[in-house]
Amino acid sequence: MRNPFRSEVEAFHFLLLTVAAFAAIAVASLLGGPWAGVPTFAAVTGAAAFFYLRRGQAERSVRTAPAHVGAQDERRILVVANETLADASLAEAIERAGAGYRKHVHVVCPALTSPVRHWVSDLDGATAQAQRRLDQTLSQLQTVGIEAEGEIGDEDPLRAIEDVLRTFGADEIIISTHSEGHSNWLERDVVTRARERLALPITHIVSDTEAGLR
Repeated sequence: MRNPFRSEVEAFHFLLLTVAAFAAIAVASLLGGPWAGVPTFAAVTGAAAFFYLRRGQAERSVRTAPAHVGAQDERRILVVANETLADASLAEAIERAGAGYRKHVHVVCPALTSPVRHWVSDLDGATAQAQRRLDQTLSQLQTVGIEAEGEIGDEDPLRAIEDVLRTFGADEIIISTHSEGHSNWLERDVVTRARERLALPITHIVSDTEAGLR
């Protein structure tokens, strides 16, 4: 079953809004009697339905791929990694994507934050962890001869991809996740939603972080 929320932060916000909505209904009922809560309930339900319908329509719209801005003999590859680090499967996927071309590899590591940290605007820890993952990934790719650059992205992987594509005209996207049952991104259908929204080839790999690059 598809997770309706794009991130844990969004789910946390939805929980807070739900609690606030029920509190408003309860207060209206106490002040105006049992029937006073009905209009409040209708207004809250209508507002929530409008918001999520608008969001659903936006997600269903297919975005065009950014124009290739590199040389004709260059293949521009965007790598999106969660908590996984570079391993043999990622290196092989990059080599396949860039076969016969000069490779320009860009890695984005979303800053994975918790709902509580997001709510109190304490994102320094998540940013620092993302930077460490990015540095390790770039270093491990370099050990097998793959030069890459990178950046930290938004905690929502789809938003992180779209942010990068505004300045990096990728020819292909590689999304690296943990295996099913261990990957929050797979539970949220990140790969499927990316394929629905982006007019670019997208390769999904399961990264074995225990194996490392060989």
